[in-house]
Amino acid sequence: MTGTMPPSAPAAPSPAWTGQIEACAASPDKGALTCILDDLAASARAARKVTVDDLAGAFGHRGFGPFLILPALVELSPVGAIPGVPTLLAAIIALFAVQIVLGCREIWLPRFLDCRTLPARRLRQTAEAARPVAHRLDRLFSPRLPRLAGRAATRAAAAACLVLCLTVPPLELLPFASSAPMLAIATLGLAMMVKDGLLMAIGFALTAIAAAVGIGLLVF
Repeated sequence: MTGTMPPSAPAAPSPAWTGQIEACAASPDKGALTCILDDLAASARAARKVTVDDLAGAFGHRGFGPFLILPALVELSPVGAIPGVPTLLAAIIALFAVQIVLGCREIWLPRFLDCRTLPARRLRQTAEAARPVAHRLDRLFSPRLPRLAGRAATRAAAAACLVLCLTVPPLELLPFASSAPMLAIATLGLAMMVKDGLLMAIGFALTAIAAAVGIGLLVF
């Protein structure tokens, strides 16, 4: 996954948590958000530190949605208040969004990013703490309105994410203003992952609102 564009065939998940992924896929009472947190917790149990490349292998079978959701959620957390973090996360999201627009079938990461490590213990604690909320949200979302969740809509959503990412650096000058575009990005990423056309429409609406709020804050 480093240095070259991805091959056409998706990469297989790491054996360290393959069993966890299969368990999620085989369990009908688990929704997409619950499973992604279980994947995150499973990867954190496998080692003391987890690389970004490890997470890409764990989440790759779920499409590009998680790669938009996770950075956006980090920005919406207290970590997003650290100067420079929102812009960095927006750049990461833009990297993934470009690949969606181009129709890539597998995630590609530059070498400087995929070798970055994250503390496994904190990842596991975060995943376990968020699981009850994810379980409740999973009840609200399901595959519906397929025309609004198909390939064309997904690429349009990725293009919208790119536009939103461009608004983040100037909005970072205002406290918490960058949370508006990140909320819209997280919604669009979730809609991609769960194939929910209604949620996708809500994401586009949030995109318009976030753009209007951003322009208003910058102008006035």
